[in-house]
Amino acid sequence: MAMHVSGACFSVFSGSRVGNIRAVASEDFATVKTAEDKVKLGGSDLKVTKLGVGAWSWGDTSYWNNFQWDDRKMKAAKAAFDTSLDNGITFFDTAEVYGSRASFGAINSETLLGRFIKERKQRDPEVEVTVATKFAALPWRLGRQSVLAALKDSLFRLGLSSVELYQLHWAGIWGNEGFIDGLGDAVEQGLVKAVGVSNYSEKRLRNAYEKLKKRGIPLASNQVNYSLIYRKPEENGVKAACDELGITLIAYSPIAQGALTGKYTPQNPPTGPRGQIYTAEYLRNLQPLLNRIKELGENYSKTSTQVVLNWLLAQDNVVPIPGAKNAEQAAEFAGALGWRLTDEEVNELRSMASEIKPVVSFPLENL
Repeated sequence: MAMHVSGACFSVFSGSRVGNIRAVASEDFATVKTAEDKVKLGGSDLKVTKLGVGAWSWGDTSYWNNFQWDDRKMKAAKAAFDTSLDNGITFFDTAEVYGSRASFGAINSETLLGRFIKERKQRDPEVEVTVATKFAALPWRLGRQSVLAALKDSLFRLGLSSVELYQLHWAGIWGNEGFIDGLGDAVEQGLVKAVGVSNYSEKRLRNAYEKLKKRGIPLASNQVNYSLIYRKPEENGVKAACDELGITLIAYSPIAQGALTGKYTPQNPPTGPRGQIYTAEYLRNLQPLLNRIKELGENYSKTSTQVVLNWLLAQDNVVPIPGAKNAEQAAEFAGALGWRLTDEEVNELRSMASEIKPVVSFPLENL
């Protein structure tokens, strides 16, 4: 997922009858299959649910939550966690910089996720939770030992002895060879089950894949910004390279930070930093696409959010990780599973979206 680091010298803001019948059948299928329906993450042995949950907003006061975090928001995040598990979604993605201490009033996302896991296991000791977190390639960090040290700090905050997936959050300005070595060391020391990268270009992705391959360790994933209206991974070779090499593409911001849900309009744009990206003018240009998404959703008895997530799932080799702030959102995300848009509908949405100018990209994608 994307990030915002206040203390790191940079920041990122970053209706046919047939259709209705099919929708009812697929709802039943989703209820039965969601919990068991998993995919292998790249060439690793790790299996994750086809859709995960991003925890970027949990505890954050620098980009999300209108710059403040309180007990009400924490309870809502906890409800999102529990509801996700109740609906068979067990894959959660966080990072050491989410809820950075450099942001006033923030609580680290890893700390919150660890607390939620502990509380859930007290009630349900057999519950399965798959955790992914990320290493921040900050300029002052050097060498493989910095990866291991950061990982151990993350494990402490999470209250875990190991995590399923550890990722390099972005490519460093320097020291990347050592960071890749650190990922390999983490696997060999049993601290992680699988390793991945995030915001990696095609060239860096291939280099990381080859370096790990020499140690017999698969590069499991590349987590990048990918949605119906942000398809840069298709244009810059990243998606094709992932498919070729057997690396899973984990899609962060898969609903474009809410812009694709239909919640926002030119008269009601997002608040905070998102309002600078998804402006009234941009949302005005987006309306024809949003209207068509809504129409398709009605045909399937699905929401717009579920349609756009399903569009990503239809791309294959993609695991979307939308951010859930509350129970309602978490339950809605689960409804994206167990059914599928037709090829014609997938292509129609792509064609309509191609007429919309993409929003600003994550700068470190180009390192």
